[in-house]
Amino acid sequence: MIRTGIKEMRKNLTKYLDSVQKGEEVIITKRDEPIAKIVPIRPKQARTLSSREQLRSLIKPQGTPLSQVVAENREERL
Repeated sequence: MIRTGIKEMRKNLTKYLDSVQKGEEVIITKRDEPIAKIVPIRPKQARTLSSREQLRSLIKPQGTPLSQVVAENREERL
């Protein structure tokens, strides 16, 4: 973990952001009191699905079912 003051952070922002990108955490201080922390963003890990059923279980139905929409459109044409 790296600690730095505001003034130092402004001067060397690129250097500190490079450190964060490499996995370091940076604590920014004001008069030796911590006021902020910059941490790296953890990349999302891709999920692997073992089957189509597992994929289908993740999909949540929304709105009106297509079969109902088709039936309603057919009724309107009559």
